[in-house]
Amino acid sequence: MPDKRTSDVAGVVRKATESDASGIARLYAMLVSNPAIRVLPERLTEVANDPNTALFVFEDGGAVLGTVMVSLCADVMFGRRPFAVVENIIVDEAARSLRIGERLLQAVEAFCTAADCSKIMLLSAAGRERAHRFFERCGYSGSTKRGFVKYRTAFAARD
Repeated sequence: MPDKRTSDVAGVVRKATESDASGIARLYAMLVSNPAIRVLPERLTEVANDPNTALFVFEDGGAVLGTVMVSLCADVMFGRRPFAVVENIIVDEAARSLRIGERLLQAVEAFCTAADCSKIMLLSAAGRERAHRFFERCGYSGSTKRGFVKYRTAFAARD
């Protein structure tokens, strides 16, 4: 029997549906400790209907074991070619090293190829070194750009 930690799992990557809300919320809770996380089923439908956004899940045996979101951003630098931003990629802690993350990123790349994207960008929390090594193994460079984030709580107050 092959070592399950290094072999592929038999699940599928697909676009998220309303019924995935609780599974996605569970995964997000593994990604960040934030009591404000609310994955609304109706929002998943809105995202599914947006041609510039895709929320993928990896499902195996009815369980959502991974997710990733990709959004296309309009750009003017390369004609009409958009660029993409990847957000909230997470694989269930108990299912890591099963190539689920690779399969999710392959779905992202297929989506971006179909949209003729010029590049794919992603941010990752500075302390997630294992994730950084994974992204680099998947061909992403962590040394060519530097990401900056300003969260809603730090936005300037407006009158």
